Amino acid sequence: MQTQYAPISTRIKAVIIDSIAIIVLMYAAVEVFNLFESIPNYIRISVFVGLFILYEPLLVSIFGATLGHFFNDIVVKQEANENRNINFLLAIIRFIAKSLLGWVSLLTVNGNSKKKAIHDYVAQSVVLPYKPNKKASTS
Repeated sequence: MQTQYAPISTRIKAVIIDSIAIIVLMYAAVEVFNLFESIPNYIRISVFVGLFILYEPLLVSIFGATLGHFFNDIVVKQEANENRNINFLLAIIRFIAKSLLGWVSLLTVNGNSKKKAIHDYVAQSVVLPYKPNKKASTS
């Protein structure tokens, strides 16, 4: 049985959902900041930069998926072992490449059998449809 890989349309939908999630998280941070009388600007900047930079790498390295991936039933896995998540360092590198290249990174998706974007080549990752472990359960 041949492995299926996530199409470009699903990946774009995931990016849109992730963008909305980051905006919601930033709005929530502003609301929390408003509960305090004075928050130094460096803390505000650190929180916003941290949310933006760490959202995707943390979720991808720990869970294999961001909220956008989750709602589109896709996961990011190691190319060499499609049962394992990529590590945090590779997730950071993948995110940086994705951010710097933007939509240009997606130009390679339809040109290869594993539907890998440029940032997937850089991080040695693949994006797969989510398949939960189906264990035989007898109740």
